[in-house]
Amino acid sequence: MAGWTVHEGRTVVLPLDHVDTDQLIPARFMSVPRSEGYGDYLLHDLRRDEVGELHPDFPLNRENGISILVTGHNFGSGSSREAAVYALIDAGFRVVIAPSFGDIFAGNAVNNGLLPARIDADHAALLAEILGDGTAVIQVDLESRRIAHGDHSLPFTLDEGWRTKLINGWDDIDLTMQHAATIGAYKENRRQTAWWAWPAAAD
Repeated sequence: MAGWTVHEGRTVVLPLDHVDTDQLIPARFMSVPRSEGYGDYLLHDLRRDEVGELHPDFPLNRENGISILVTGHNFGSGSSREAAVYALIDAGFRVVIAPSFGDIFAGNAVNNGLLPARIDADHAALLAEILGDGTAVIQVDLESRRIAHGDHSLPFTLDEGWRTKLINGWDDIDLTMQHAATIGAYKENRRQTAWWAWPAAAD
């Protein structure tokens, strides 16, 4: 997973609250191998009619090459399925901006390089108003934790540990391995001071 500091991309506004993981990728697609890509299943039932044709007026169907999603409260709530994040990433998204996120979804997002940028509800409404119904290019900066579009610059909230993981392209294992020397020193000290609790060496 590649790390990043600044992402500049085209944005789309999805003015919906409580978009859950079953909406992000319906359960019936979960048997598809990840190697085949999940992008076509993103928001499948919202984007398509009863015969599977794309709704031309649905925001995500209007343009290609979009990498930033601005949406409503409680995005990614529901089940813990990591495939919801896969669907967003496979569809080309790198940033989701919302007033709140499902906790498990947000953690899964960071572990896969997708930024869940939490923005104040008033700022989210302002950003949606600025961007309107079309697409626009905005810049997201992890170092400053700010979103910029033209003369507007808005802050977003992100856990410091998550920010570190995104900038460096780390998952939980990579983050833990940054403390390898400390872990090794503790292990050796424990071997010396509590030798009686240490597994016997094989003959």
